[in-house]
Amino acid sequence: MISTASTVGAYLRDLPPDRRVAMARLCSMIRRSARGVRESMRYGLAFYELDGPLFALESGRRHMSLYVAERDVVLKHKDALTGVNAAKSFIKFSDLTRLPLDVVERIVRDSVAARRQRVAQGAVPTQAELLKLWDINEEAAAPPAKTVKLAIGKPAAAMTDAINAMAHSMRDAMVAAIDIATGSIATGNGKTPIKSRAVKKTAVKKTVKRAVKKKSAKRPPPPKKAVRKSTAAARRR
Repeated sequence: MISTASTVGAYLRDLPPDRRVAMARLCSMIRRSARGVRESMRYGLAFYELDGPLFALESGRRHMSLYVAERDVVLKHKDALTGVNAAKSFIKFSDLTRLPLDVVERIVRDSVAARRQRVAQGAVPTQAELLKLWDINEEAAAPPAKTVKLAIGKPAAAMTDAINAMAHSMRDAMVAAIDIATGSIATGNGKTPIKSRAVKKTAVKKTVKRAVKKKSAKRPPPPKKAVRKSTAAARRR
C-alpha cells in the first residue's frame, strides 16, 4: 500500500516499531552525511534531493530499500554489502537489526561528491530517468487523488432550482426584517401600512402621556379657602 503521508516524520510514525527505528537511523544518517540535502515525500517514498533526486528510502513489509541515483557508487561498494541490485541501483536490507551504517555512510558521501561533479559538468539525471532506473512506476506509485463527482443533467438542474429558491427566501426574510425594524411593513393587500408591535406600543405610551398632561393642565386648582371655612363651621356646630 502506497503511503499518503505528506512528510517523512508522518511516514515514520505510521510504520511498525522495528521498521520505524531502522528507517529513522538511515534518514538521520543521510541528513547528517549529505549536507544541504532536502527531504520530502514523493510516490510513497522518502526522497532526498541535492540538485535533483539523490536518494530514496522505502519501507517494505519485512525489509527496507535504499535507492541511489549514482549507480557507479553502488557498483563501487557492492562487494561490501548484501542485497545490492546493481541493475536498478538500490540496496535491500533484510536484517533491520544489523544495518551496515558504516558502508551506507560511505555510499552517501561518495554519492554527494559524484553529484557535485555532475552538476559542474551539467549532466544531472532527471527525475524521470531515475524513476525508470529504480523501476518505479510514477502513476502507480502516486497516492490516489481525491475526486469530487459533480451532478449533471436533471439532478444538477434540480439542485440549481433549490439553491435559487433558498436565495429568494433568504432575501425576502431580510427585507421583511428591515421593514419590521423601521415600522414600514405593508398589510396583505399592499395598501395600508402598519407598524411593528414595538413601534405601536411606543406610540400608544406617548399618546397617553400627552392626554394626561393636557387634562391636568385644564383642571382648575381646588379652592383651598372654601374648604377651610366649611371645616371651621362644621366644628362650631
